[in-house]
Amino acid sequence: MDHTAHHTGTAHDHAAHEGHHGHAEPGGHAGASWGTAAKATLHCLTGCAIGEILGMVIGTALLWGNVPTMVLAIALAFLFGYSFTLFAVRRAGLDFKTAIKVALAADTVSIAVMELVDNAIIALTPGAMDAHLSDGLFWSALLGGFAVAFLITTPVNKWMIGRGKGHAVAHGYH
Repeated sequence: MDHTAHHTGTAHDHAAHEGHHGHAEPGGHAGASWGTAAKATLHCLTGCAIGEILGMVIGTALLWGNVPTMVLAIALAFLFGYSFTLFAVRRAGLDFKTAIKVALAADTVSIAVMELVDNAIIALTPGAMDAHLSDGLFWSALLGGFAVAFLITTPVNKWMIGRGKGHAVAHGYH
């Protein structure tokens, strides 16, 4: 597939390209702007949050223990995180196999860092693992974990995008 067909060479395309790649850094690498990194992280966080909250709600509602609930929440976070990118690049015309490769390349590190940080915060918050859906502690630990995960994952995404990895892989298809 000729991917150049998606770029018409207009000033808008150039501006969009610049927005994703920012300014050159020492060593010749194109750096990503903080805004681009934050947008990529928010995109990832949205999918992760939907999956993780759904997993926590299902596991808690079914009275599952902490471990199976966390496993379900993490699995759904990856599923929903990948799905957002998968659907976007499929809409751009990629075949399913290529779209899966792009989603895996674009989101794996971002989702993994986000899930590691978020779940560590939940696990380390006293009482959060045993809180119920109706408890404020459940929601504050979960949302607080997402906030900290966003702050930690954004610089990771900035570094990766600046090196043509992570969410930069999907950029050419949006």
